[in-house]
Amino acid sequence: MSETVIAGRYELGRRLGIGGMSTVQIALDRRLERHVAVKLLAEHLADDPAFVSRFRREALAAARLVHPNVVQVFDFGFDEAAHHHFIVMEQVPGRSCAELLRERGHLDVEEAVEIVAQACRGLDYAHRNGVVHRDVKPGNLLVTDDGVVKLADFGIAKATEQSSITQVGSVLGTAAYLAPEQARGEEAGPRSDLYSLGVVTYQLLSGRLPYEAASLSELALKQQRELPTPLDELNPAVPPELAQAVAVALELEPDGRYETAAEMEHALRDAMRGIAPAGFEPRDTAATRIIAPAAATGETRALTSSRRAPQQVPARRPGPPPGAAGRRPAAPAAARRDRGLRRLGVLLAVLAVLAAGAAIVAASSSGGGSVQLRPIVTRDAQQAIQQLQDLIDSNTR
Repeated sequence: MSETVIAGRYELGRRLGIGGMSTVQIALDRRLERHVAVKLLAEHLADDPAFVSRFRREALAAARLVHPNVVQVFDFGFDEAAHHHFIVMEQVPGRSCAELLRERGHLDVEEAVEIVAQACRGLDYAHRNGVVHRDVKPGNLLVTDDGVVKLADFGIAKATEQSSITQVGSVLGTAAYLAPEQARGEEAGPRSDLYSLGVVTYQLLSGRLPYEAASLSELALKQQRELPTPLDELNPAVPPELAQAVAVALELEPDGRYETAAEMEHALRDAMRGIAPAGFEPRDTAATRIIAPAAATGETRALTSSRRAPQQVPARRPGPPPGAAGRRPAAPAAARRDRGLRRLGVLLAVLAVLAAGAAIVAASSSGGGSVQLRPIVTRDAQQAIQQLQDLIDSNTR
């Protein structure tokens, strides 16, 4: 049986994986006498000029990334005999996170956080060197037998995203990991990678995706209308602080996410020590958005904002005392009760606003004279309701 050799140098062996865009095979580099992984991109892409141009540029950028948490690219080019573009990478002995999920459903909390933390280091290095991954997903996070995590396929997503050849299967296969701005067709940036990594983290810890969707349009609708189930409700082993840290990465607007991958790593590690992310606020829902226009000024806006405001948050509390390992601190539960009371207060305020509007309209329509209005600004929901009641009384006497 004849051997298949790419570029007169790489002797192809067994297949490691296959997808809609490429096939990966182990190979022997005859020149350096070492085993490598060769990714053969789909044959039809060689006929797309837009792809060819982007592929060369992005492959060169990826080849310049040298970091322990990034799969090293050794070579790339085009084999005319096979009519394939190819990328030669280091062989990573181990398994991908996609394989780990298939085998185990979800990972232990400590293991999952360690994997994501290492991925953050690789992303931070790439971002500081001007390279955005654009396709962070479990299949591109490789875990070596020694526990080292390596990110694969830098730049390939950008090389294919504007190809004139439609890649429906590829898009739908990774839709769940796309940041909202990517789903809208906007340019992906470093914070888009952080959203995708947040989705991966959510899946590693719970065994499910934050949003289940079969298309980009369905995904976009769910992202706008639904909040993912908090991780600590899906998996009791997940500390509330960690659930909050992952929720920051899943913010719909890029400005609401972490600024850098290094910040995300620190937040995850802090969460494992019982420290919640600074300035975390749950994203607003449809109910709280009702009063947002009426609260254009004043302090009610702070309750409906989905953006983080670190400057308004007191100093972080210290981690749990020695011997407290395995116990959840009481503070997060109290914080969650406080958020629940705030939400109830906001809902009561909404009802009061509606009642006030109805009463005032009734008064004006019955010829009761001019309507008196005055601003109501308070943090206390009960005080707001009382002031609204006083305003109703003054307009309906």
